[in-house]
Amino acid sequence: MTTQFDPNTAQNAVEIEKQFAVKAVEHAQVYWNLLEKVKPTELRLTKIDDEIFEDLSAKFPELVEPPYDGLIKLDEEVMKSSEGKKRWREFIEAYKDKVKDYNFGSLIRMDCKDEYGERNTIFVTRMQFCAFEIARNRLGLNDDAHELAIREAEKERKQKEKERLEAEKAKKGKAKRS
Repeated sequence: MTTQFDPNTAQNAVEIEKQFAVKAVEHAQVYWNLLEKVKPTELRLTKIDDEIFEDLSAKFPELVEPPYDGLIKLDEEVMKSSEGKKRWREFIEAYKDKVKDYNFGSLIRMDCKDEYGERNTIFVTRMQFCAFEIARNRLGLNDDAHELAIREAEKERKQKEKERLEAEKAKKGKAKRS
C-alpha cells in the first residue's frame, strides 16, 4: 500500500536538489546565450508571452510603469514578504496548465543590466522568471545585457583563438626540436 505524497512534510533529498540546481544553471546558460544571439525585444520565451505580459501588467502594475525600478533591479525582500508570496503564488498557479515546468526553480539576474553571477543571481520559479524576463525584454530593459553578452562572447572567441594559435606554435616548436 502506498501513501499519499505530501510536499509540505517531505524532506529534501540531496541528489534531487543537485539535479534541480544543475537544471537551473543549464537554463540560465541557455537564456544568456539567447540574449547574446537574439535582440531581446524580438525574443519569445513561451507561446503565451502576450498573455503573461498582460497578466503581469494587471496584477503587478508597479513593475511595468516607468521608471521600471522593480524590473531593473529585483527586490528579493518584497518578493518574499508575506504579501509578495501571496501575490506571486496566485499569479504562478494561473499558469499550472499553460506553461511547462511552471513551478520549477530558475535562476534570474537581480539587476538586468548585468550578467549572471554569484552576487547578481537569485532563485525563483520558472513562471516568475518568464514574467520578469518577458517584461524586461518587451520594455527594452535587457538591451544592455544583450550588448554585454555579445561583447563577452567576442572576448571568449578571441581568447580561444589565442589559445589555439599558442598551441599550434608550441606544437611546431616541438616538431623543430625533434
